[in-house]
Amino acid sequence: MGQERQESDGAARQVGFVFDGTHYRGRDNQPLAIALLAAGQRHLRDEPVRGEPRGAFCMMGICQDCVVIFEGRKVEACRLRIFEGLVAERAP
Repeated sequence: MGQERQESDGAARQVGFVFDGTHYRGRDNQPLAIALLAAGQRHLRDEPVRGEPRGAFCMMGICQDCVVIFEGRKVEACRLRIFEGLVAERAP
């Protein structure tokens, strides 16, 4: 994992981001999946055939269960690092 940018007191800097229209705060540079889990958001996308909710599973970018839309493309939320102003959407 990369290093988080820290405030002068040693704490990780908090940043604001948006997922599926809802505003959240998390630690700068942490994976989006972790930030959303910490905020209580487990539903990241719907399974395309049955429509069942999916969320982070393997946390390594292999299973594709945490795929979200970022800048118009599908990206694994466990590999996408958050930053101030990030906007991501639930994948169809």
